[in-house]
Amino acid sequence: QVQLVESGGGLVQAGGSLRLSCAASGSIFRLLHMNWYRQTPGKQRELVADISSGSSTNYADSVKGRFTISRDNAKNTVYLQMSSLKPEDTAVYYCNAQRRTYYGSSYSYTNDYWGQGTQVTVSS
Repeated sequence: QVQLVESGGGLVQAGGSLRLSCAASGSIFRLLHMNWYRQTPGKQRELVADISSGSSTNYADSVKGRFTISRDNAKNTVYLQMSSLKPEDTAVYYCNAQRRTYYGSSYSYTNDYWGQGTQVTVSS
């Protein structure tokens, strides 16, 4: 079992920066694919960025060039550095971890863990 605890959310002015952290329990963090999602009321949860166990990264088009995802396996922590924040980035941000098995370009996962979420509010 893996527990995820997010931190670092808060209120920031447009153009500002925040760094979110997600600390994971257990000993398999280095094997996990880590995702950051966000959700606003009435909308589906959106994948913002992800990082593989090998540190390959992907970003939603809406955050490319502004957000950076990284991981520190020694600290069992994944980060989301958010810069040039916009009011539309306002959301609850969730950390997600998956134990993935890849089949070429597709994958399945046997475990799926979620944090409790952290609120990010960007004022205009």
